[in-house]
Amino acid sequence: MGLVEQHHALNPPERPVCSVCIANYNGAALLDDCLASVLSQQGDISIEIIVHDDSSIDDSVALLRANYPQVEVLASRENVGFCIGNNRMVAHARGEFVLLLNNDAALCPDALLTLIEAARVQSSAGILTLPQYDWETGVLVDRGCLLDPFYNPVPNLDPDRSDVAMVIGACLFLPRALWSDLGGFPEWMGSIAEDMYLCCLARLRGLSIRVTSDSGYRHRQGSSFGGGRVDAGRLQTTFHRRRLSERNKTAVMLICTPSLLVWPLLVTHVIELAVEGAALTLLRWDAQIWQQIYAPTFAYIAGELGSLRRRRKQVQLASRTSLREYMRCMVLFSRKLSMLLRYGVPTLK
Repeated sequence: MGLVEQHHALNPPERPVCSVCIANYNGAALLDDCLASVLSQQGDISIEIIVHDDSSIDDSVALLRANYPQVEVLASRENVGFCIGNNRMVAHARGEFVLLLNNDAALCPDALLTLIEAARVQSSAGILTLPQYDWETGVLVDRGCLLDPFYNPVPNLDPDRSDVAMVIGACLFLPRALWSDLGGFPEWMGSIAEDMYLCCLARLRGLSIRVTSDSGYRHRQGSSFGGGRVDAGRLQTTFHRRRLSERNKTAVMLICTPSLLVWPLLVTHVIELAVEGAALTLLRWDAQIWQQIYAPTFAYIAGELGSLRRRRKQVQLASRTSLREYMRCMVLFSRKLSMLLRYGVPTLK
């Protein structure tokens, strides 16, 4: 799965402090806002910008080539997904730090300066993010996320809390050396929850996951992958997103949860998923819900349990944290239940 083209940047910096890596698929309508926000960053910061185009069928590559000669473009021969695209960019990057930035996001003018300063004062390397704001309303979406017992992200809205369980991959900042040490995104995931997996690995090793108190980024939630947001008071999602989400979150739970707690947690999770899937299928009177979301998840757990257990063993052997410390950024109440009570049954499309 090589690259069909590599468009070199015009006059790239010799030693960039930060490599901004933007995964793009059919994002021609989004890239101008995203790149403009990167190019207008405050401070004398040497940065390189890398865009991985995932075999777009729009004019993304032509737009980049014509309007952004300072951007390094990696154009893929075939659609390989978010994880592989980001891994390729970071492998190509030269910066001390790496910022993974969605093509549907835009940084505040002081974002990179804030992230780099926060990284410099940390006692040890860790993963950072910025407060996330909704693109249209400007309302705070999260300051990183906590996790519920079944690894559903719970937005952190507390301005006094900077330590979180995970950061969203739309704006994920860390030293490039740490990315390499953690192994990057797991390519077997494809997309969804790869950010959760990376952050959970880091927490198992005793590393910090934090959000800055200042600056931020705006995000068109759901535009790059569909669904995953509340519209007109209703939770909107897609079959594809939900299928990958249930599968990959279950994998992260099994691999990363410390101690023997993982096994009763997994059993409870499987029962909860079965009840949820049956209820949604009956409420919507749509067999596709079970066939496209829940049945593939159960098949995945059964078919890949052996390989997941082997990966778990490797991950847990490298763990340097206790169960108590690992659970410190987790909440007990089910995120799905709270969303159900607030917004009702989600709309699937």
